[in-house]
Amino acid sequence: MRDLPQAHDLVRHHTTPAPVPLAPEIVLRTATDVIALWETTGRPEPPFWAFPWAGGQALARHLLDHPDTTAGKRVLDLASGSGLVAIAAALTGARRVTANDVDPLAGHAITLNAQANHVTLDVVVADLLDTDPTAVADVVLAGDVFYDRDMAARVLPFLHRAHTAGALVLVGDPQRAHLPHDRFHRVGAYDVPVPHDLEGTDRRTTTVWRPA
Repeated sequence: MRDLPQAHDLVRHHTTPAPVPLAPEIVLRTATDVIALWETTGRPEPPFWAFPWAGGQALARHLLDHPDTTAGKRVLDLASGSGLVAIAAALTGARRVTANDVDPLAGHAITLNAQANHVTLDVVVADLLDTDPTAVADVVLAGDVFYDRDMAARVLPFLHRAHTAGALVLVGDPQRAHLPHDRFHRVGAYDVPVPHDLEGTDRRTTTVWRPA
């Protein structure tokens, strides 16, 4: 893995600060050429940290519009990617925000994006899905995590444990295939602008859910 200066340079070189379409209060370093960036990382998975994905945009907008959801609370942003949802929680006055992702490059991107938005986040690069969610959070947030069957199979038990233990759990999902709707209640919906080259469309209806 690249050391800290190299990773920061990679993120800076392949991204440009831009306002988030649905949450322009937040600026993220966003990739201008996804293919070039993906090839540079040398990883099999896309650089999820380089774009404001639809689920994260909807969840961030929901938090900014309903700041009492996270104000004064301990917050965990699971599979944080760019840090978008974590930054939104911090802007609402959350007491402590943990931005978690398994990709070390995401950790660097989150750090740079937090600095750009003048917020403080605890960045944790690790797999937390077998841990106790309530050890670090009163609110657990997950934007766009149901894109893959295996990912969904691991995330669902974690979210269920958090909900059962009394944490508020919110999920942002743009009609991905692997979210079991019968296990969630709809909180709100948003019409989210998205990159056409990633989503095959210019907008996605994206729902914020909580466990049933």
